Amino acid sequence: MTEENRALGTPLGKHPTRVLFLGSGELGKEVALELMRLGAWVCAADSYEGAPAQQVAHEYRVLDMANAEQLRVLFDEIQPDIIVPEVEAIATSELAAAAERGAQVVPSAEIASICMDRERLRVLAHEELGLPTTPYRFAGSLEELRAGAKTVGYPCVVKPIMSSSGHGQSVVRSADTIDAAWVEAQEGRRAHDEGDVSRVIVEALAPLDYELTVLTVSSSAGIVTCAPIGQRQESGDYRESWQPASFTQDVLAQAQRIACTAVEGLVAKAKASGEKGWGVFGVELFVLTDGSVLFNEVSPRPHDTGMVTMASQRLSEFALHARAILGLPLTQEHVALSIPDGAVAASHAIVIQGDGEAEFRNVATALSQPGTDLRIFAKPEVHGHRRMAVALAIGTDEADARAKAENVAESLEIDIA
Repeated sequence: MTEENRALGTPLGKHPTRVLFLGSGELGKEVALELMRLGAWVCAADSYEGAPAQQVAHEYRVLDMANAEQLRVLFDEIQPDIIVPEVEAIATSELAAAAERGAQVVPSAEIASICMDRERLRVLAHEELGLPTTPYRFAGSLEELRAGAKTVGYPCVVKPIMSSSGHGQSVVRSADTIDAAWVEAQEGRRAHDEGDVSRVIVEALAPLDYELTVLTVSSSAGIVTCAPIGQRQESGDYRESWQPASFTQDVLAQAQRIACTAVEGLVAKAKASGEKGWGVFGVELFVLTDGSVLFNEVSPRPHDTGMVTMASQRLSEFALHARAILGLPLTQEHVALSIPDGAVAASHAIVIQGDGEAEFRNVATALSQPGTDLRIFAKPEVHGHRRMAVALAIGTDEADARAKAENVAESLEIDIA
């Protein structure tokens, strides 16, 4: 049985296709549901109990996925056909070992390792594939950071190479605050408590006009791209997205070329190590004030901003991911928009602050406007602030769609119990 012809439809039978999720958040939940609709057996693992995907999977496990021994024991127990990493904090050495034993790691163990490391990813994108990026330097000490910042110039951005979602990131406008940026990169990053010193990337702060995400799908039929998604972030975290974004034909051509080249480069790395490289990639791009487009980063999985595709496309990014990793062919027709010509879809993240369980009320009123929808993630609790739901809307244009999605969010009554 090849990966392109897996047995499906008997998740509780003798020969199920067994899929293991490493990370069980809201994005993983949607992919798990799509896989289960296609007849796969799903186990969802995370570091805590009650994570969104765990609530819908056939089975779940709780463990420290960065612990190689715990991960090895999990693989031995579950014997997954497919392993789907959904978070960064994973012992990548065990992913590589599982791939060598015949498991299909999504999109591949090699890609997961590259995309977790901003240094490896930037070297691949800019120095190997020739993609345009902001000027950058890498640093392994405060002295190297000072020198790198001087080279790229101020203002600049400092990021730890092994983090995500803005953790440990700083915008530095003068040499007076570069030391503080080093401290933030060390103490604010994910896994800051492991005691090691993180290398950082310092890059010039580009004259940014706006940001785009191009969801790019690698499947057994090749590589295709979705319509670019516009976005708004706060402190490195997504808050709104809309599709299709407003852009010129020149920006569209640049964005599609960069996204395809980046994913083609990653997939080539996967194939060189004997892996598939199938799945959805969220390629993040900067559009500058002069209309040029720069590569920023790539997420080797469905992207936060792509939640808008639950309203905008016949096949959401989650359905596309599920089909791709099962070996099903995907063409440009599969990634087409399903909304009327001229219409725009939008998503609005619902971030809640407090301490306890989040209870949603007034949902009927919030969804009373036509063309709106809501996904409540059902995370067990919030401590501090946490994204707990997303509002979706279809409007006559970008402003209308964004306003409708925001109105859904604002109409909800949310109690912290």
